[in-house]
Amino acid sequence: MDVGVIGVGVMGKNHLRIYSEMRGVGEVYAYDVDKNSLMKACNATNATPCDSLKSLLRKVDAVSICVPTKYHFETAKKVFESNINFLLEKPVTMTLKEGLELVKMAERLSHVVVGVGHIERFNPIVSEIKSLIDQPKLIEIKRHNPASSRITDSDITSDLMIHDIDIIWNYLFEKKQEKQLHSVGNQDVRKVVAEFDDCIVSLSASRISCKKIRNIVVECDKFTIEGDFMTQEVYLYKKPDKYQQDTTKYTQENIIEKVLINKVEPLKEELKVFLDSVRNSKAFPVTLEQGVSNIYLAKKIEGGSSFANEVIPSQRLITKCFD
Repeated sequence: MDVGVIGVGVMGKNHLRIYSEMRGVGEVYAYDVDKNSLMKACNATNATPCDSLKSLLRKVDAVSICVPTKYHFETAKKVFESNINFLLEKPVTMTLKEGLELVKMAERLSHVVVGVGHIERFNPIVSEIKSLIDQPKLIEIKRHNPASSRITDSDITSDLMIHDIDIIWNYLFEKKQEKQLHSVGNQDVRKVVAEFDDCIVSLSASRISCKKIRNIVVECDKFTIEGDFMTQEVYLYKKPDKYQQDTTKYTQENIIEKVLINKVEPLKEELKVFLDSVRNSKAFPVTLEQGVSNIYLAKKIEGGSSFANEVIPSQRLITKCFD
């Protein structure tokens, strides 16, 4: 299978590197409007540069779209029109309207495999934590970053918090409706609190932090789960069966278990699954509809208002509302 990468910025270079190392991949092609960056990226990975997008699309079976977000829509449309399978980096588009138009195209061109690059869905701690949780009472996810010049066309919710929006709404609480949703913050920091059944969810994101933080804590009745997205480590804290009493002092010995995790590079796993989906003509785990639903939530959250009694519509209902 021959593959291509459109856009060779930081993320695009990683896609090129991994495709170049993967078994079952034939030729790897790349295109970028910046010819100097294109040649450097291709020289580093032995990829073949293309002088136009049209030229690349004539050569490949599947592509990764890694251009800046403001160009996602127009690039994805051209790839769709060429009937080429593609993985589109998050966020899928700049606006909800653009995202919904892509969903409509996907419905018409159902033979094209389309996926959205929510990389944390392929972090092994996410599936492990989902298998461990039992009637959670509290889930807290922190995603704090030092300032970066890499992302210039996305707000903090669409850039950072959208990873955790996807994990909560599309994975851990799939097919469940939140009761309440509150948001406060600005362009640099954001805090969200939501309620699902008997579970409170807290998300925080920052791009002015002096320390890079990527962690999740889940509180259940009988245990606490703590996970680190970067180190891919998960710890399970259990309460003792009983407490010991020594005169007026109490001693408590909590049980701490380190969960065995098969550590992987999430992007490599994501691209493996994408190419497997293409080979077998099956749906990619992170669908275009889910990506658009994430945009919807991100836009509502960035509004900065409290909408405790407003129900977030389902992905299908969102689409129908814009027909």
